[in-house]
Amino acid sequence: MIKEEFNDIAPIEDEQFPEKMAALVKEPGFEHAVRWVLPDTDYEEFAKKFASIKGKEELQLKIMHPFLEMLVDKYTSGLSCEGIESIMDKSPRTFITNHRDIVLDSAFLNLCLIRAGLQTSEIAIGNNLLIYSWIEDLVRLNKSFIVRRGLKGTHEALEAAKHLSEYIHYCITEKNQSVWIAQREGRAKDSSDNTQESVIKMLDYAGEGSPRERLLELNITPVSITYEFDPNDYLKAREFLLREKDPEFHKSQRDDLLSMETGLLGQKGRVNFSIGKCINDSLREVASPEANRTEVVQKACALINNEIHRGYHIFPINFVAYDRLHGGHEWQDHYSDAEAQAADAYWQRQLEKLEDYASFGENDRNFMLEKMWVMYANPLKNKLTSDQSA
Repeated sequence: MIKEEFNDIAPIEDEQFPEKMAALVKEPGFEHAVRWVLPDTDYEEFAKKFASIKGKEELQLKIMHPFLEMLVDKYTSGLSCEGIESIMDKSPRTFITNHRDIVLDSAFLNLCLIRAGLQTSEIAIGNNLLIYSWIEDLVRLNKSFIVRRGLKGTHEALEAAKHLSEYIHYCITEKNQSVWIAQREGRAKDSSDNTQESVIKMLDYAGEGSPRERLLELNITPVSITYEFDPNDYLKAREFLLREKDPEFHKSQRDDLLSMETGLLGQKGRVNFSIGKCINDSLREVASPEANRTEVVQKACALINNEIHRGYHIFPINFVAYDRLHGGHEWQDHYSDAEAQAADAYWQRQLEKLEDYASFGENDRNFMLEKMWVMYANPLKNKLTSDQSA
């Protein structure tokens, strides 16, 4: 049983599954989503099977596992995972990853864990994405816990952060349950991944002992995610342009839904997850037991960034983007003429998917294309500047 104090954010208890499942399959929005993602599925049969699930682990193995394998088969050129052997001791960990896809970053990590015969992690998800109540029910049935965002007032936000931190520490130290959390709030639109200090400060609010000991308690393990192609790249390029024209521009809920749909059903090419080293040993080396909170947080962020940057897989399109961005041929030995032409054609096709592409002038189109180059060049740039020592 989950401690009652966490009932407002924790995954739904297995005892509540029959009631929640029966209500969920009757939701028109849920039915529409299933029919959209799985158009060949007999919804009545699906609903019957879904409603019969008795708990979170059964849901993960009987429903989510085959669903995610279908996504891999249909929308990627394969999902690989490196470093899985380093976590086969099954000790609970706080997986911190770069953030590329709203839904699939955590889902594909869990698929890697399932394939290895390991327990899946609980997933941190912002309440800004839970547009409808049935979506919140669905994600909490699927081992997600809620990150409360957009709170009014510093005091309310601080209390929510402390509550979240207490729950994550509780998962690791008492539930023996790994968790996943992104290294920053929201995705890095330019694919330059750096850990937000506020995320690590949140993790450090709870736990026992000094600031260093509180982080060590969580067994923070960075994971580097690489998608050969980002299905949302053209949408991000357009957002860059709109923000350039209007700094006050904000995405709508419809934009978030489109990003989730595009990420799920868009072609991603080769996908790799690289599980890095737990930062505990390194954190002990670079931060003394007496180090203050600010120093510990900064050191932890640097260690996480370095592990994530080192773990990137670099594809031909990344080398081409770097050369296009810098107007040179520094990396031409890493791609063929055909691969360069394919990359150029890919970026153009992506931009032409924009409904309003024809309305943009040449300068705006070039601006968006350059932003695409930046997105694909930054993983290479960061990998080159990371500490290459093992």
